[in-house]
Amino acid sequence: MGVKLTETDDDLVENHEINVTPFIDVMLVLLIIFMVAAPLATVDVNVDLPAAAVEPQQRPDKPLFVTVQPDLSLNLGNDTISRDALGATLDAQTNGDKEQRIFLRADKTVPYGELMEVMNELRRTGYLKVALVALEQVAPIGETTTQP
Repeated sequence: MGVKLTETDDDLVENHEINVTPFIDVMLVLLIIFMVAAPLATVDVNVDLPAAAVEPQQRPDKPLFVTVQPDLSLNLGNDTISRDALGATLDAQTNGDKEQRIFLRADKTVPYGELMEVMNELRRTGYLKVALVALEQVAPIGETTTQP
């Protein structure tokens, strides 16, 4: 707010003009900052990505679980099997359908190398669709979780 002082009048008169110069200066600085920062925020690799229309996969009615126990024994469902009979037992359960998904789960104490050996055996027998099973994280109070 500006004030004009005149020698003839003792009343102070208000000046209603707004100084917009600092506002314009700030806006120009912000404009320059965004003009410099915008090209840095983009990716320089040009990729023409295809569109995907993926529907959620339905869970199978009877999933096949291969379980590696802490003593490194294998279970197919609830039945204990030997590693040598894994392929033949899976073929019998799936009726030779190699496209069926196999759910592989293991105890926490099973070494990673042993789990990889079971996965390699599944691949050797032709079962390439292997899903690893884990428990979901504990939900905060008031929320529920589902287990596989």
